[in-house]
Amino acid sequence: MGGHRCRGDLALNLAPQPFLKHFVDLHMSASTNPPNLDPRKESLIEYPCSFPIKVMGARVDGFAEAMVQVAKQFDPEFDPATLEMRPSKAGNYLSVTLTIRATSREQLDNMYLALTSHPMVKIAL
Repeated sequence: MGGHRCRGDLALNLAPQPFLKHFVDLHMSASTNPPNLDPRKESLIEYPCSFPIKVMGARVDGFAEAMVQVAKQFDPEFDPATLEMRPSKAGNYLSVTLTIRATSREQLDNMYLALTSHPMVKIAL
């Protein structure tokens, strides 16, 4: 999949997920931010950047196309030709990687919410 093209790779896997946002904000404010900086306004990602999101679901007709539609809701310039797909060993599940143009933390949070609430999605990373 290559690496993230954003700065702060180690924290990228946690920071965009909304359900971890408050934990990460609290941890970051306690451990790394000077008292005069509001951690909710700071980001470990330099926007805009290319940001890969891995989504897994059952290997059914329409799964990849549905994920492309979600990606286009948050990145209208998303190119479906960049979609990476990999079936599970047994062939029951499909993993797709959507590399979007991330423009803000809010955009990523909203996309993760849309993906994790989608009925075809088992997990989004």
